[in-house]
Amino acid sequence: MIKANINNQIFEIAFSDNHLQEGTINNKPFCIDSSKVNNNTWHIIKDNQSYNIEILKTDRENKSIELKVNGKVSVVKISDKYDELLKNLGLENSSSKKVLELKAPMPGLVISISAKDGDTIAKGDTLLVLEAMKMENIIKSPTDGVIKKIHISKATAVEKNQLLISFL
Repeated sequence: MIKANINNQIFEIAFSDNHLQEGTINNKPFCIDSSKVNNNTWHIIKDNQSYNIEILKTDRENKSIELKVNGKVSVVKISDKYDELLKNLGLENSSSKKVLELKAPMPGLVISISAKDGDTIAKGDTLLVLEAMKMENIIKSPTDGVIKKIHISKATAVEKNQLLISFL
């Protein structure tokens, strides 16, 4: 089961085992007929009503989709049982909280650093490359902000959870 938050209205959706065109929405059965118009557009019939749906933007990291349904734009935020479990444990994605530090996700060797103290960065910007087990891992910014201090340098070996960068 997934939860879809559409314009602050919650829908619990459970799909049938056979395919995604049958299931329940808020415990009420549904069945749709759909046809793909092009890469981002579908035509769907549900309960004898026709819907033209276009995907405008997807944000996989935040599990959201911006859709245009019959000309009206809506943002759909999706959560599944794992998101709900993390939320119940108090470990949900804290993207709304200010991130002040970036720590090493694993031990490795700093191959390159793309930012410097005082740089203004956006969430998702590449900050550094960390080599671990002969693989290069691109470390991206978890937040928008300004770099207060870079605590490591190129060719530095780091341990897991070692402080790499502080943000203002």
